[in-house]
Amino acid sequence: MTQTPHTVNLAVIQMHMTDQLEDNVSRAEAHVRDAARQGAQVVLLPELFENLYFCQVEREDYFELAHPLEGHPFIGRFQNLAAELGVVLPLSYFERAGQAHYNSLVCIDADGTVLGNYRKTHIPDGPGYEEKYYFALGDTGFKVWRTRFGRVGVGICWDQWYPETARAMMLLGADFLLYPTAIGTEPAEVETPNNYQMWQRAMQGHAVSNSTYVGSCNRIGVERVGDFTQTYYGHTFIADYTGEIVAEFGETDEGALAHTLNLTEARKFRAGMGFFRDRRPDLYGTLLTTDGVTRRG
Repeated sequence: MTQTPHTVNLAVIQMHMTDQLEDNVSRAEAHVRDAARQGAQVVLLPELFENLYFCQVEREDYFELAHPLEGHPFIGRFQNLAAELGVVLPLSYFERAGQAHYNSLVCIDADGTVLGNYRKTHIPDGPGYEEKYYFALGDTGFKVWRTRFGRVGVGICWDQWYPETARAMMLLGADFLLYPTAIGTEPAEVETPNNYQMWQRAMQGHAVSNSTYVGSCNRIGVERVGDFTQTYYGHTFIADYTGEIVAEFGETDEGALAHTLNLTEARKFRAGMGFFRDRRPDLYGTLLTTDGVTRRG
C-alpha cells in the first residue's frame, strides 16, 4: 500500500484557451512539463481546458466536443506524459457515456494508470453558465484516489461552493483538496454576481474547517461564444491548512503555480483542532433533506 508522503509538491496551472483542441492540449502539456521541471509531483489543469467554455450558450453543436473515456482523443496522451514525468494528473474532460453527457475528471497516477473517473456532482444553470443543458448530474459520488503522492480529493468548479463536497472528500481520507475551475465575469443581467475574492474565500473556508490544503486553478482571457463574451479572472491559488493563501496568480499570469504541501504538519494540526473529533453526524439528518423537513428514505 502506498504510504502518504511527508510533503507533496503541488502545481496548479493557469492558462488561456482557444477553440482549437490541439492548441489547448499542446499548451497544457507544455505547462505540465514546466511544472515537473519545477519539481511538481501533482499537477492540476483547469476545468474543460480542451476548448473555450462553450457553456456560455446553449447550442446542439457543442455536444460534438464530448467523447467516451475509452479511446478518448487526449487522455491517453496525458497518461503517457504522467508516466514519462512521474507526476499525478487529475484531468478534466467532457465525457460522453451512451446517451448521457458529463462534466468529468479522471485521476491519472504517476505511472500513467487511470485510477478512476469522477462526474461533477453540482451542475450550475444560469446566464453564461448553462451547464444543465449539457451535463447530466454526476452519479459517481465523491472520489478520493490513493496516488503515488498522497490521497487526492478533487471536486469540479461548482462543487467548490459546497462545504458538503469538501467534508465528504476529507471523510473519504483525502490528504488535500483540488478544484479545477472555469469562472469569470457575469452577464449584465445577473443580479448577484460573484468575484474572485468570494470564489477564493469559499475554498479558504473549506481549508479552515477541514484543516487541509486546497488548490484551485482557473482559466484566463476573453472568450466569445455565440453572443456571449466572458473574461475569466484567473487568481489561481493554493491555501494552506489554516486557510492562508500561500501562492497566487493574478488575472493575467499564465503558467504553473507551485507550492510544497507539508501533509504531516497538516495532519497533526487537523487532529489538534478537533473538528473531526467533535462532529455530530447523529444530528445531521437535516442535511439529507432538500427543504429542511422531509427526510429521504
